[in-house]
Amino acid sequence: MENFNNLSEREILALAISLEEEDERVYADFAEGFREHFPATAAVFDGMRQEESVHRRRLIDVYRDKFGEHIPLIRRQDVRGFMLRRPIWRVRPLRLESARNQASAMEAETRRFYEKAAAHTSDARVRQLLDDLAQEERSHQSRAEQLERDKVESGALHNEEEARKKLFLLQIVQPGLAGLMDGSVSTLAPVFAAAFATRNTWAAFLVGLAASVGAGISMGFAEALSDDGTLTGRGHPLLRGTVCGAMTALGGIGHTLPFLVKQFQLATTIAGFVVLVELAIITLVRHRFMDTPIFSAALQVALGGAIVFATGVLIGSF
Repeated sequence: MENFNNLSEREILALAISLEEEDERVYADFAEGFREHFPATAAVFDGMRQEESVHRRRLIDVYRDKFGEHIPLIRRQDVRGFMLRRPIWRVRPLRLESARNQASAMEAETRRFYEKAAAHTSDARVRQLLDDLAQEERSHQSRAEQLERDKVESGALHNEEEARKKLFLLQIVQPGLAGLMDGSVSTLAPVFAAAFATRNTWAAFLVGLAASVGAGISMGFAEALSDDGTLTGRGHPLLRGTVCGAMTALGGIGHTLPFLVKQFQLATTIAGFVVLVELAIITLVRHRFMDTPIFSAALQVALGGAIVFATGVLIGSF
Protein backbone atom coordinates (compact mmCIF):
# COMPACT_ATOMS: atom_id res chain seq x y z
CA MET A 1 0.00 0.00 0.00
CA GLU A 2 1.27 3.46 -0.94
CA ASN A 3 1.47 6.39 1.44
CA PHE A 4 -0.91 9.18 0.39
CA ASN A 5 1.80 11.85 0.71
CA ASN A 6 3.83 10.07 -1.98
CA LEU A 7 1.10 10.37 -4.64
CA SER A 8 1.53 12.75 -7.57
CA GLU A 9 -1.24 15.07 -8.82
CA ARG A 10 -1.92 12.60 -11.62
CA GLU A 11 -2.28 9.73 -9.17
CA ILE A 12 -4.45 11.80 -6.83
CA LEU A 13 -6.87 12.60 -9.65
CA ALA A 14 -6.90 8.96 -10.76
CA LEU A 15 -7.65 7.88 -7.19
CA ALA A 16 -10.42 10.49 -6.89
CA ILE A 17 -12.04 9.19 -10.09
CA SER A 18 -11.88 5.63 -8.74
CA LEU A 19 -13.40 6.69 -5.40
CA GLU A 20 -16.30 8.51 -7.08
CA GLU A 21 -16.98 5.52 -9.31
CA GLU A 22 -17.00 3.16 -6.32
CA ASP A 23 -19.30 5.44 -4.30
CA GLU A 24 -21.60 5.76 -7.31
CA ARG A 25 -21.86 1.99 -7.61
CA VAL A 26 -22.43 1.55 -3.87
CA TYR A 27 -25.34 4.00 -3.98
CA ALA A 28 -26.67 2.20 -7.06
CA ASP A 29 -26.52 -1.10 -5.12
CA PHE A 30 -28.38 0.48 -2.20
CA ALA A 31 -31.03 1.91 -4.54
CA GLU A 32 -31.53 -1.43 -6.28
CA GLY A 33 -31.65 -3.31 -2.98
CA PHE A 34 -34.39 -1.05 -1.58
CA ARG A 35 -36.36 -0.44 -4.78
CA GLU A 36 -38.91 -3.23 -4.33
CA HIS A 37 -39.95 -2.62 -0.73
CA PHE A 38 -38.67 0.93 -0.04
CA PRO A 39 -38.96 2.97 -3.27
CA ALA A 40 -38.69 6.34 -1.51
CA THR A 41 -35.37 5.41 0.07
CA ALA A 42 -34.23 4.01 -3.29
CA ALA A 43 -34.98 7.43 -4.79
CA VAL A 44 -32.75 9.08 -2.16
CA PHE A 45 -29.84 6.83 -3.08
CA ASP A 46 -30.53 7.34 -6.80
CA GLY A 47 -30.17 11.06 -6.26
CA MET A 48 -26.87 10.60 -4.42
CA ARG A 49 -25.64 8.25 -7.16
CA GLN A 50 -26.35 10.86 -9.82
CA GLU A 51 -24.36 13.49 -7.92
CA GLU A 52 -21.38 11.16 -7.64
CA SER A 53 -21.60 10.56 -11.38
CA VAL A 54 -21.39 14.31 -12.02
CA HIS A 55 -18.33 14.55 -9.74
CA ARG A 56 -16.63 11.74 -11.63
CA ARG A 57 -17.21 13.41 -14.99
CA ARG A 58 -15.77 16.70 -13.74
CA LEU A 59 -12.67 14.93 -12.47
CA ILE A 60 -12.25 13.06 -15.75
CA ASP A 61 -12.50 16.32 -17.73
CA VAL A 62 -9.70 17.92 -15.67
CA TYR A 63 -7.59 14.78 -15.82
CA ARG A 64 -7.96 14.50 -19.62
CA ASP A 65 -6.90 18.13 -20.12
CA LYS A 66 -3.77 17.73 -17.98
CA PHE A 67 -2.63 14.15 -18.47
CA GLY A 68 -4.35 12.69 -21.52
CA GLU A 69 -6.77 9.83 -22.06
CA HIS A 70 -5.21 7.00 -20.04
CA ILE A 71 -6.31 6.90 -16.38
CA PRO A 72 -4.30 4.44 -14.24
CA LEU A 73 -6.33 2.18 -11.97
CA ILE A 74 -5.58 3.32 -8.43
CA ARG A 75 -8.05 2.02 -5.84
CA ARG A 76 -8.71 2.81 -2.22
CA GLN A 77 -7.12 -0.47 -1.11
CA ASP A 78 -3.88 0.62 -2.81
CA VAL A 79 -3.44 3.64 -0.52
CA ARG A 80 -3.05 3.73 3.26
CA GLY A 81 -5.64 5.44 5.43
CA PHE A 82 -8.95 4.38 3.91
CA MET A 83 -11.57 2.43 5.86
CA LEU A 84 -12.34 -1.12 4.80
CA ARG A 85 -15.83 -1.58 3.41
CA ARG A 86 -17.86 -4.74 3.48
CA PRO A 87 -19.06 -5.57 -0.06
CA ILE A 88 -22.71 -4.65 -0.48
CA TRP A 89 -23.49 -7.87 -2.36
CA ARG A 90 -22.56 -9.80 0.81
CA VAL A 91 -24.93 -7.78 3.01
CA ARG A 92 -28.34 -9.40 2.75
CA PRO A 93 -30.90 -8.43 3.70
CA LEU A 94 -30.12 -4.71 3.47
CA ARG A 95 -31.19 -2.71 6.52
CA LEU A 96 -32.34 0.90 6.18
CA GLU A 97 -30.54 2.26 9.22
CA SER A 98 -27.22 0.56 8.48
CA ALA A 99 -27.33 1.72 4.83
CA ARG A 100 -27.93 5.33 5.85
CA ASN A 101 -25.13 5.14 8.42
CA GLN A 102 -22.74 3.74 5.83
CA ALA A 103 -23.69 6.46 3.35
CA SER A 104 -22.94 9.11 5.99
CA ALA A 105 -19.55 7.54 6.73
CA MET A 106 -18.75 7.39 3.00
CA GLU A 107 -19.50 11.08 2.53
CA ALA A 108 -17.36 12.05 5.54
CA GLU A 109 -14.43 9.94 4.34
CA THR A 110 -14.60 11.32 0.78
CA ARG A 111 -14.78 14.89 2.09
CA ARG A 112 -11.65 14.37 4.20
CA PHE A 113 -9.89 12.90 1.17
CA TYR A 114 -10.67 15.95 -0.98
CA GLU A 115 -9.58 18.35 1.75
CA LYS A 116 -6.27 16.55 2.13
CA ALA A 117 -5.83 16.17 -1.63
CA ALA A 118 -6.45 19.89 -2.22
CA ALA A 119 -3.77 20.79 0.31
CA HIS A 120 -1.38 18.35 -1.39
CA THR A 121 -1.60 19.75 -4.94
CA SER A 122 -0.01 22.91 -6.35
CA ASP A 123 -2.00 23.25 -9.58
CA ALA A 124 -4.58 26.01 -9.13
CA ARG A 125 -7.24 24.40 -11.32
CA VAL A 126 -6.91 21.00 -9.67
CA ARG A 127 -6.91 22.55 -6.20
CA GLN A 128 -10.04 24.56 -7.01
CA LEU A 129 -11.85 21.46 -8.24
CA LEU A 130 -10.86 19.43 -5.19
CA ASP A 131 -11.93 22.25 -2.84
CA ASP A 132 -15.27 22.50 -4.65
CA LEU A 133 -15.81 18.75 -4.41
CA ALA A 134 -14.94 18.77 -0.70
CA GLN A 135 -17.58 21.46 -0.18
CA GLU A 136 -20.13 19.52 -2.21
CA GLU A 137 -19.42 16.34 -0.25
CA ARG A 138 -19.98 18.38 2.90
CA SER A 139 -23.37 19.41 1.57
CA HIS A 140 -24.30 15.88 0.47
CA GLN A 141 -25.66 15.05 3.90
CA SER A 142 -27.91 18.10 3.68
CA ARG A 143 -28.93 16.97 0.20
CA ALA A 144 -29.82 13.51 1.48
CA GLU A 145 -31.76 15.02 4.37
CA GLN A 146 -33.64 17.26 1.93
CA LEU A 147 -34.49 14.31 -0.29
CA GLU A 148 -35.70 12.47 2.78
CA ARG A 149 -37.79 15.44 3.91
CA ASP A 150 -39.43 15.53 0.47
CA LYS A 151 -40.37 11.89 0.88
CA VAL A 152 -41.67 12.48 4.41
CA GLU A 153 -43.89 15.32 3.21
CA SER A 154 -45.31 13.09 0.50
CA GLY A 155 -45.94 10.33 3.06
CA ALA A 156 -43.68 7.90 1.19
CA LEU A 157 -41.30 7.25 4.08
CA HIS A 158 -44.21 6.69 6.45
CA ASN A 159 -45.45 4.03 4.05
CA GLU A 160 -41.95 2.56 3.96
CA GLU A 161 -41.84 2.38 7.75
CA GLU A 162 -45.10 0.49 7.67
CA ALA A 163 -43.64 -1.80 5.00
CA ARG A 164 -40.52 -2.37 7.12
CA LYS A 165 -42.68 -3.37 10.09
CA LYS A 166 -44.66 -5.71 7.88
CA LEU A 167 -41.48 -7.36 6.61
CA PHE A 168 -40.24 -7.78 10.20
CA LEU A 169 -43.57 -9.33 11.10
CA LEU A 170 -43.53 -11.74 8.15
CA GLN A 171 -39.86 -12.71 8.28
CA ILE A 172 -39.08 -12.75 12.02
CA VAL A 173 -42.11 -12.47 14.31
CA GLN A 174 -44.46 -14.93 12.65
CA PRO A 175 -41.99 -17.83 12.22
CA GLY A 176 -40.48 -17.08 15.63
CA LEU A 177 -43.88 -17.07 17.32
CA ALA A 178 -44.91 -20.28 15.56
CA GLY A 179 -41.70 -21.94 16.74
CA LEU A 180 -42.00 -20.65 20.30
CA MET A 181 -45.60 -21.84 20.58
CA ASP A 182 -44.76 -25.26 19.16
CA GLY A 183 -41.67 -25.69 21.31
CA SER A 184 -43.31 -24.48 24.51
CA VAL A 185 -46.54 -26.41 24.12
CA SER A 186 -45.78 -29.58 22.17
CA THR A 187 -42.82 -30.58 24.36
CA LEU A 188 -44.83 -30.29 27.58
CA ALA A 189 -46.37 -33.74 27.17
CA PRO A 190 -43.17 -35.79 26.66
CA VAL A 191 -41.20 -33.88 29.32
CA PHE A 192 -43.77 -34.16 32.10
CA ALA A 193 -44.82 -37.65 31.04
CA ALA A 194 -41.22 -38.79 31.41
CA ALA A 195 -40.88 -36.91 34.70
CA PHE A 196 -43.97 -38.43 36.34
CA ALA A 197 -43.39 -41.89 34.85
CA THR A 198 -39.81 -42.25 36.07
CA ARG A 199 -39.56 -39.75 38.94
CA ASN A 200 -36.04 -39.33 37.58
CA THR A 201 -35.12 -35.72 36.77
CA TRP A 202 -32.15 -36.68 34.59
CA ALA A 203 -34.32 -38.92 32.43
CA ALA A 204 -36.88 -36.13 32.12
CA PHE A 205 -34.10 -33.73 31.13
CA LEU A 206 -32.83 -36.05 28.38
CA VAL A 207 -36.34 -36.58 27.01
CA GLY A 208 -36.99 -32.83 27.05
CA LEU A 209 -33.66 -32.04 25.39
CA ALA A 210 -34.25 -34.62 22.65
CA ALA A 211 -37.82 -33.42 22.10
CA SER A 212 -36.75 -29.75 21.95
CA VAL A 213 -33.85 -30.24 19.56
CA GLY A 214 -35.83 -32.65 17.38
CA ALA A 215 -38.81 -30.28 17.25
CA GLY A 216 -36.49 -27.37 16.42
CA ILE A 217 -34.95 -29.23 13.49
CA SER A 218 -38.34 -30.42 12.25
CA MET A 219 -39.99 -27.00 12.51
CA GLY A 220 -36.98 -25.29 10.95
CA PHE A 221 -37.10 -27.51 7.87
CA ALA A 222 -40.88 -27.29 7.66
CA GLU A 223 -40.82 -23.48 7.72
CA ALA A 224 -37.95 -23.21 5.24
CA LEU A 225 -39.62 -25.58 2.80
CA SER A 226 -43.10 -24.09 3.14
CA ASP A 227 -42.39 -21.42 0.48
CA ASP A 228 -39.41 -19.61 -1.01
CA GLY A 229 -40.81 -16.16 -0.25
CA THR A 230 -40.88 -14.94 -3.85
CA LEU A 231 -44.66 -14.64 -4.03
CA THR A 232 -45.61 -14.22 -0.39
CA GLY A 233 -42.90 -11.67 0.46
CA ARG A 234 -42.05 -13.61 3.60
CA GLY A 235 -38.31 -13.33 3.02
CA HIS A 236 -35.51 -15.83 2.53
CA PRO A 237 -36.53 -19.36 3.57
CA LEU A 238 -33.20 -19.95 5.32
CA LEU A 239 -33.77 -16.97 7.61
CA ARG A 240 -37.33 -17.98 8.44
CA GLY A 241 -36.34 -21.61 9.00
CA THR A 242 -33.47 -20.63 11.29
CA VAL A 243 -35.66 -18.30 13.35
CA CYS A 244 -38.48 -20.82 13.61
CA GLY A 245 -36.18 -23.73 14.47
CA ALA A 246 -34.22 -21.78 17.07
CA MET A 247 -37.34 -20.48 18.81
CA THR A 248 -38.89 -23.96 18.79
CA ALA A 249 -35.84 -25.44 20.51
CA LEU A 250 -35.69 -22.51 22.94
CA GLY A 251 -39.36 -22.92 23.84
CA GLY A 252 -38.83 -26.57 24.75
CA ILE A 253 -35.50 -26.20 26.52
CA GLY A 254 -36.89 -23.49 28.80
CA HIS A 255 -38.96 -25.89 30.89
CA THR A 256 -36.48 -28.74 30.37
CA LEU A 257 -33.52 -27.09 32.14
CA PRO A 258 -35.16 -27.16 35.61
CA PHE A 259 -34.91 -30.97 35.53
CA LEU A 260 -31.17 -30.62 35.99
CA VAL A 261 -32.15 -30.13 39.64
CA LYS A 262 -31.98 -33.53 41.36
CA GLN A 263 -34.92 -33.04 43.73
CA PHE A 264 -38.00 -34.14 41.78
CA GLN A 265 -40.55 -31.95 43.57
CA LEU A 266 -38.42 -28.80 43.29
CA ALA A 267 -37.59 -29.48 39.64
CA THR A 268 -41.24 -29.93 38.62
CA THR A 269 -42.26 -26.81 40.55
CA ILE A 270 -39.62 -24.69 38.79
CA ALA A 271 -40.52 -26.23 35.44
CA GLY A 272 -44.20 -25.45 36.00
CA PHE A 273 -43.32 -21.83 36.80
CA VAL A 274 -41.19 -21.60 33.65
CA VAL A 275 -44.13 -22.91 31.61
CA LEU A 276 -46.31 -20.09 32.97
CA VAL A 277 -43.64 -17.54 32.00
CA GLU A 278 -43.38 -19.02 28.50
CA LEU A 279 -47.13 -18.91 28.00
CA ALA A 280 -47.22 -15.31 29.25
CA ILE A 281 -44.51 -14.32 26.77
CA ILE A 282 -46.40 -15.98 23.92
CA THR A 283 -49.56 -14.13 24.96
CA LEU A 284 -47.78 -10.77 25.00
CA VAL A 285 -46.14 -11.37 21.61
CA ARG A 286 -49.48 -12.33 20.06
CA HIS A 287 -51.06 -9.23 21.54
CA ARG A 288 -48.19 -6.90 20.55
CA PHE A 289 -47.46 -8.05 17.02
CA MET A 290 -50.52 -10.01 15.89
CA ASP A 291 -53.11 -7.52 17.22
CA THR A 292 -54.83 -10.27 19.20
CA PRO A 293 -56.87 -8.97 22.17
CA ILE A 294 -54.96 -9.70 25.37
CA PHE A 295 -57.77 -11.70 27.00
CA SER A 296 -58.39 -13.75 23.86
CA ALA A 297 -54.65 -14.42 23.40
CA ALA A 298 -54.26 -15.46 27.06
CA LEU A 299 -57.29 -17.75 26.90
CA GLN A 300 -56.14 -19.48 23.70
CA VAL A 301 -52.57 -20.01 24.88
CA ALA A 302 -53.49 -21.04 28.43
CA LEU A 303 -56.14 -23.49 27.24
CA GLY A 304 -53.81 -25.20 24.77
CA GLY A 305 -50.95 -25.34 27.28
CA ALA A 306 -53.18 -26.70 30.03
CA ILE A 307 -54.53 -29.49 27.83
CA VAL A 308 -51.06 -30.61 26.71
CA PHE A 309 -49.66 -30.33 30.23
CA ALA A 310 -52.50 -32.39 31.68
CA THR A 311 -52.05 -34.97 28.93
CA GLY A 312 -48.38 -35.40 29.78
CA VAL A 313 -49.02 -35.71 33.53
CA LEU A 314 -51.89 -38.17 32.94
CA ILE A 315 -49.85 -40.39 30.62
CA GLY A 316 -46.85 -40.30 32.97
CA SER A 317 -48.97 -41.32 35.93
CA PHE A 318 -50.05 -44.67 34.45
